[in-house]
Parts: sequence; structure tokens; C-alpha cells
Amino acid sequence: MRFLTFSSTLVRRTLMVIGMLSTSLAFSADGITKTPFQTPPAAELQYTIKAKQSGISLGGSASVKWLPTKNTYQILTETHANLFGKILDASSIGAIDSFGLAPEKFVEKRFGKQPTTTTFDRDAKTIRFTASQETYSIKGGEQDRTSATWQLVAQARAAGDQFKPGSEWKMFVAGRRDAEPWSFKVIAIEKITTAMGEQNTIHISKAPPPDSKDQTLDIWLAPDLEWYPVRLKFSDANGEFIDQMLESVKKL
Repeated sequence: MRFLTFSSTLVRRTLMVIGMLSTSLAFSADGITKTPFQTPPAAELQYTIKAKQSGISLGGSASVKWLPTKNTYQILTETHANLFGKILDASSIGAIDSFGLAPEKFVEKRFGKQPTTTTFDRDAKTIRFTASQETYSIKGGEQDRTSATWQLVAQARAAGDQFKPGSEWKMFVAGRRDAEPWSFKVIAIEKITTAMGEQNTIHISKAPPPDSKDQTLDIWLAPDLEWYPVRLKFSDANGEFIDQMLESVKKL
């Protein structure tokens, strides 16, 4: 029984971080700015996951289906952890408007938990949550934690030379219970090795606010692979991490 209790705690902690692996960059709802965007082709991406949580090394896999049309999109993600099986389902569906991706519904199902739904009520211009009583106004450009990565990809594809080291990108991102502004900085152009070979990438980093205990998030986008995210890594100050690396891409 002691082992089961420890395992459940470990899964919950891992999920808290993995559930944030779909976060990205755009512009804060407090200062609306439209940015050019170009959505990438539909694809299914497979990732391997390596993690260290509560001093224990873990492995796993994740899949992401990116399914855009001219005016709509769907994103379906699924995460598996060794020993535990499927630990996370998440989906984002919505329209594509003048800001880019415009989420309508974000659903997340975590291991051992009931699904949560974040609704972007476009008629009422309000973001609502089944997991809390919080509400936020929709002003344009807001994302959820699954759509945000793909909004970033679309912006990067259209940004050209503006998406360069030193540039900073912001977004207002809604999760399961609330929403907050995020700020990312383009760090460097780097080569990384994946299961698909060596990739030229753009490394972006989100550092936590001062005095915050949030994780640092690093994202690597590959211009030669339609700017798909080839690596995402969450790191804690105590050395714990979750590292998600691209294994394969299938165009749909």
C-alpha cells in the first residue's frame, strides 16, 4: 500500500508538468497585437519522454495530432508513462481567425481524475472553467495550453528574420483552472540530435517570474521540419525535469 501511495503521488506530480507541455508564445490579452501567422501542414508527431521526478527516473511516450483546415483546427494529444499506462489525454478545438488559433474548447483528462473543460465563449467574450469559478475576458489572441504551441509554430513560420535570438514573445494562456500571461525569449540557433537525425533548431526559453517556484520551459522548433517542436523540456531548480524529444513525424 505504501508503494501504491508513492506511485500515485509521483504520477500526479509528473502530470502537473506534462500537462503544461503544450505552452507557447503570443501576445498578452492586456495588450492586443495581431501578428502574422502561417499554420503548418497537418501531421502526427511521436515523442519519447525522459523524466526525473521525486528522485525517480521515468520513461514514456507522447503523440500529438495536429489537424488544421482553412478555418478550423483540432489538436489531440495522448501521453503514456512506463508502469502506469496512459496518464494524460488533452484536446483543443477551435477556429482560425485574424489572430491565429482561436480556441473554443480545451479538455484535459489526467490519470485518476475527472476531465476538466476550459471554454472560450466567443459570443460572451469570456473564458470559463469547469474546475474553478474564475473567468477572463476574451480580447483576441488568447490560447489554451494545447493550442499555444501551435500558435507559436504558426507565428514563427510567418515571422521570418524577426524570430531571432533576443526577441521576446508573449501570450495569454488558459489552463485547467485559470489563465496568465507568459513571456518567452528566443535564445539561440542550435543543433540537436533526434531519432530523425541532427536538426537545426531555434531554442526558446520561458523563465519563471522572480520569486516564483514555476518551472523553466525550453522549446526547440525546427525550421527544416515545418517549424514543428522537436523538443520540450521543463526543469525545476532542484534538478528534476521532464524532457520530450521528437521520434517521428507523419504528414496527414
